[in-house]
Order: sequence, then C-alpha cells, then structure tokens
Amino acid sequence: MTQSSIRLNVNGRIHEVGASPDTALLYVLRNDLELNGPKYGCGLGECGTCTVLIDGIAARSCAIPIEGCAGREILTLEGLGNRHAPDPVQEAFIAEQAAQCGYCLNGMIMTTKALLLRNPHPTEQEAMEALRYNLCRCGAHVEILHAVMRAAGAVVEARD
Repeated sequence: MTQSSIRLNVNGRIHEVGASPDTALLYVLRNDLELNGPKYGCGLGECGTCTVLIDGIAARSCAIPIEGCAGREILTLEGLGNRHAPDPVQEAFIAEQAAQCGYCLNGMIMTTKALLLRNPHPTEQEAMEALRYNLCRCGAHVEILHAVMRAAGAVVEARD
C-alpha cells in the first residue's frame, strides 16, 4: 500500500502520521511517536506485551492496522501516569512489586486498567480471567494478581 497521512489521538494528543494504512499500530507508536511502553513480543497479538487501550478497551497493537485507529482514543502506558503522578494501577504494581523481568508489565498494567474501567470491583477470578492471555515469562503471577486487587481497592493481606 502507499503511504498516507493518518490522524491518531494518542494519550490525548493528535498526531499526523505518514505511513501505510496497514502498518501495525505498535510500529507507529514505538518508531514514530517514540512511545516505548508497548513492547514487541510475538507480533501475532497473542502475548499481550503490546497492549494499549483503544476507546477504553484493551487491544493488541501489533495486530491492529493504523487505519482502524483513526478517530479513536488510544492510550499507552505513558498516558496513564508518570513518575511523579502514577495512575492507581501503576501505584498498585509498584506497591506489590509485581514485576521481575518486565516483559509482561505493559500488557498486565494496561489490561488491568481496561478491566477496572469496565468492572471497578472484580473478584480474583474475574481478574485472572481478564489477564489469562497475557504471558508472563518469569512467574510474577501472584504479585500481579495482588496488584490488580489492590488497584481495585480490595483488601490485600500483609505478606512476609
């Protein structure tokens, strides 16, 4: 396909992007807009590491062409919060030390944010169901689940 200009609303800012309409959103986010929260993992939309929110719904940016994103609100990890004012989901992941290698972190946080937007008080089972297609290589599953429940305002027991 030929290159064209596409307007994207990313993290509340409008960007004119020159790319082929079938270019994966992930490549535009990382290469053109220099947003490195979403990661390249599998390239097939199966691992979750490239997850962003599109109109509040978790979406795999490696498998979505930018032409389908025009006129929609795209939110990346960078748009949630920052070091000085993190989003409550980010705060919960920090408090629970819910990261080891960091491979899955973007997908886990963004999927959690999408879950809490549609269901502010999920059960542990609902949280596990929401995250089940996000791959974690290092086994931080317990801490991640605790972070989700903390972000949801659930009581988290003190752990040694």
